[in-house]
Amino acid sequence: MDPKKSTKNGVEDSTGSSDEDMDICDRDSVASSVDSTAEEMFMDGLDSVLDQPSPGIYPPEEDCDSEVSLQQRKRSRLSSTSAKRSCRESENDDFSGVSTERWRNSDEVDDEPPCIDFTPVQEPGPQIFPNKCKSPLQFFQLLFPKTMLQSIVGHTNGYGTKCRDVGDRWLYISLKDLKSYIALVIYTGLVKCSLLTEYWRESQYFSPSFPAQVMSYQKFLTIANALHFSNIKEDEINDSKKGTAAFERLGKILPLYQLIREVCKTYFHPFQNITIDERIVAAQPRKPGIKLGIENNSTDRGYKLFALTDCTCGYTWDFFIHEGKSCSSQSEGLSYESVMSLVDENMLGSGYKLFVDKFYTSPTLFRDLLGKKVWACGPVLPTRKGFPKNSVNRLSRNAPRGTMRWIRNDELLFVEWKGSQEVQMCSTFHKAYEGDTVQRKVKGDAHCTLVEVPIPAVVLDYNRNVGTVDPSSFITGHYRVLHKPKKWYQCVFYHLLDITVENAFILHELVAERKKKKPLTRKAFLEKLVLELTEMDDENRSDAAPVSSAHPPAPLSSSPPSPSSPKSSVTEGSHKPKYFMSDSTVGRRKCRLCHQKTPIMCGTCEVPLCFQPRRDCFNQWHEAD
Repeated sequence: MDPKKSTKNGVEDSTGSSDEDMDICDRDSVASSVDSTAEEMFMDGLDSVLDQPSPGIYPPEEDCDSEVSLQQRKRSRLSSTSAKRSCRESENDDFSGVSTERWRNSDEVDDEPPCIDFTPVQEPGPQIFPNKCKSPLQFFQLLFPKTMLQSIVGHTNGYGTKCRDVGDRWLYISLKDLKSYIALVIYTGLVKCSLLTEYWRESQYFSPSFPAQVMSYQKFLTIANALHFSNIKEDEINDSKKGTAAFERLGKILPLYQLIREVCKTYFHPFQNITIDERIVAAQPRKPGIKLGIENNSTDRGYKLFALTDCTCGYTWDFFIHEGKSCSSQSEGLSYESVMSLVDENMLGSGYKLFVDKFYTSPTLFRDLLGKKVWACGPVLPTRKGFPKNSVNRLSRNAPRGTMRWIRNDELLFVEWKGSQEVQMCSTFHKAYEGDTVQRKVKGDAHCTLVEVPIPAVVLDYNRNVGTVDPSSFITGHYRVLHKPKKWYQCVFYHLLDITVENAFILHELVAERKKKKPLTRKAFLEKLVLELTEMDDENRSDAAPVSSAHPPAPLSSSPPSPSSPKSSVTEGSHKPKYFMSDSTVGRRKCRLCHQKTPIMCGTCEVPLCFQPRRDCFNQWHEAD
């Protein structure tokens, strides 16, 4: 059976911001990059340095077979401007390093590529003591430390105080408030509503009661709008440097961004097979003229993030945000430089196998990776510099399914294979053909039949190792659709939160496997994490009396609490309800029975209990004694 077919749209440069005060790139650099030919090629998912049209060789139809469609984006055609520019460059290109031999058949013997021993710097897997982390919250705080949470609380309070309306008073948030906010963001990914306000809807039957127990909608919205991650004074100094080389484009997210990158590398070491992919940090652009996607109506709109992930478990080991064309060297191309900056042989080791899609694959890159003792393979564009130009015995358009051709140029193997469509591959550690076959459905006269189709080892290996991380599974995606954050650095924060939560779950799975215990499912892990962040898990509620199944707590009522409303069945004088404060809207505590907020307690027991017509926990509590 074919793997799931998954293609990506090419995405334009992610240098745009959501408003004028929060640009990643300054206005001048954005304007120049959008208008450039290189930018247009970048929007099409092509590299302006490495890609060029090749008039003598026909391009493949759209993409490759479904087997290699994983992690590949749709490539739209080059603009006429790009074609003219590339044609002029191609006249002077030197392809002397490319083999001029004819394309060989599958029955011709290929040489075995040299072997590189796998010697990682550390033992692959979690780099933590098995007994150090047991609960989901402990795994989460391993990657999102409490000190960083406290820092975000301080910066958010400072930003909220600065931006408050005249005459209004900023209500300072606490560490508990921030943890509860993060819990509710995760909760929206587990329990999905069509509107954000639906989570606080006052309905006896059709509303989730959990968010209202944690915090009010107004407080949640206040935190969401004021969320800040850097010192406001340092922001002002950095903003004054716009237009200069000293301007830090990621300044407003930099402390958190650097910390998450560091801890992700600290507590895990990748297994042998790794991959690099692109992700889109969804944004809500407000400034006209700044394109964040390939088209104005594209669903893939946002900032481009390059990530190195482990193929075995999907752990995101390292990543960086692309800051724009002007922020990096263009001598080798963005695809080349992205890979070389993420593949650090000093921290990884030697003998790793890197799987990349056709945006990154190039002979130059693969040779330089071999210099780092890192193998590589992936689909390659036939228009890319260094791809063999010889058409002798090349795969024809009407070749039958399973036909293949190959050329070896020293350490590089180029393979063309006909599946449902034509596929071009490049590898530094595979033989051309090792006798592998796959079953495919072929249409007959009356019905489809399964036939054995020859498949090159490079295609088979690539299919098994790509697609381990599905960005659509990230937990904050639904919340971002509902809330639509208007600040670019908040968009980045939610994606960093996604990475942290997913990595925490993967560490939990691997540690449980190492201890030979059954891990929690992803859903159970997230549910427990939400309860632990809000301090509503069993451990924090151990002193609370159990709720009787015969008398479940009634939902929240919109009517104000009235101590004299219920008819008390308790002997007069023994237990009497009383308010905590003179103002019933201040000083509310969690009811010992139903755990919802209440301004009333028992004057004798000093236990917080609800005392309302539709939630009479006061009498239920004392009748149970």
